[in-house]
Amino acid sequence: MSEFDIARPHDYDHRHADVSSGWLRATVFGAMDGLVSNVGLIAGIAAAGASPGIVAITGVSGLIAGAISMALGEFTSVRTANEQLDAEVRVEREAHSRNPEGEQAELSLLFERLGMEPRIASTAASQVHTNGEQAIKVHLAHELGLSPEERPSPWVAAFSSLLSFGVGALIPILPFLFGFGTLWWGLAFGGVGLLLAGALAARTTNRSWAAGALRQLLFGGVAVAVTYTIGMLLGVSSLG
Repeated sequence: MSEFDIARPHDYDHRHADVSSGWLRATVFGAMDGLVSNVGLIAGIAAAGASPGIVAITGVSGLIAGAISMALGEFTSVRTANEQLDAEVRVEREAHSRNPEGEQAELSLLFERLGMEPRIASTAASQVHTNGEQAIKVHLAHELGLSPEERPSPWVAAFSSLLSFGVGALIPILPFLFGFGTLWWGLAFGGVGLLLAGALAARTTNRSWAAGALRQLLFGGVAVAVTYTIGMLLGVSSLG
């Protein structure tokens, strides 16, 4: 293997997941939110004495409203974050135009803090600053931990959140839509969904799937306990 090949460990040693497109966070968050929200919702209204038909209508309404809200929220938050990144790029570019020597000295100090000897750090900073745009990227990375090239898509985040929330919210109301709806069936479907979603999310980050599944089931259980208690206080319990 040549020295050039050895210097490319991503080709033979390890891989990184795509964490900059925006779909992973939105999908996981949307699915979890859809499951927990609708499991809690049907638990509350069923405990208050609502009929299976009312539970189904409420669950579908929660699915539609929640999915739209999640999509709009993801789009706005990601778009705002990207606009903030653009603003930081402009600030750094203007600073380089006003005081290039100071910015180069600042980068040299940053390199020294990373462990370079002062002479080497000064040389490295000087070489980086021969390319203005590259220098801006290096400053942003070291000063703020930002990369102008790694910005998630607000559209990808919005649609990922919309679809995943819809799928998650649909699971606990399936028994009611297919005519065998009781609270116990809804909770059972929701519990299975929470276990699967937690396990899948854990696997994407190489964590224990069992721990991830149980953690998500616990979170959902807390939501169910709270909403069920409120439903009991406001109406007549009807588990059948």
